Amino acid sequence: MAVYKVTVATGDMLEAGTNNSISITLVGSYGESRQTTVSFLFLPGKERSLSVHCGQDLGPIVLIRLHKWRLFLEDAWFCKDVRVTAPNGTLYRFPCYQWLEGVTTVEVREGSGKKLVDDKLQILKEHRRQELATRQEAYRWKNYAQGWPRCLNVDSIFELDSNIQFSRIRANNFTGFLIFQGASHFLSGFLLRRTSWNSLDEMRTIFSRTQGRDIGGYLVCCPLS
Repeated sequence: MAVYKVTVATGDMLEAGTNNSISITLVGSYGESRQTTVSFLFLPGKERSLSVHCGQDLGPIVLIRLHKWRLFLEDAWFCKDVRVTAPNGTLYRFPCYQWLEGVTTVEVREGSGKKLVDDKLQILKEHRRQELATRQEAYRWKNYAQGWPRCLNVDSIFELDSNIQFSRIRANNFTGFLIFQGASHFLSGFLLRRTSWNSLDEMRTIFSRTQGRDIGGYLVCCPLS
């Protein structure tokens, strides 16, 4: 009996968690584990740990499969990464950083950089082939108009996979960053200044003096709407 310790991490953005069921399969050089349920509830920024019991040593873990299925309502999940510790103490890391939507299975390779010639196992060669085919399908180009740069061959952004779209969450984060920068420049005197600067050193002095002291109070005390 071989026991593998698995930790699954959810992204920390607001809607990254899910109440759908998530399970995992470990794939090694000598075989693969049975599909094991991780959890039915994931919260943003949290990790789930579990043990995967196998009848034999799987050898080096080369990839994992994450399985998602919904009980009632669809609830997308953003997986940050997965870490697997083998019985001999070897730690394998699987960076995911993508959304899982609907009833789906996603394969994630072990995180160490590998070239095409390094793929000795047929399962890795097939994974690379499928990944390339998926990317070629997602990133098809078309000519929007004569003389214009080419663009993605879709009629709407809603046709794009959620991992490609500029999501509402990203837009909110971007807007928040712009508000912070605007407040910072306002307090530093870069905006609404009626007179010219005497020197670059004066700009740097005023800017550094306001950082970390007044900006927080401004954002908390001054309504933005």
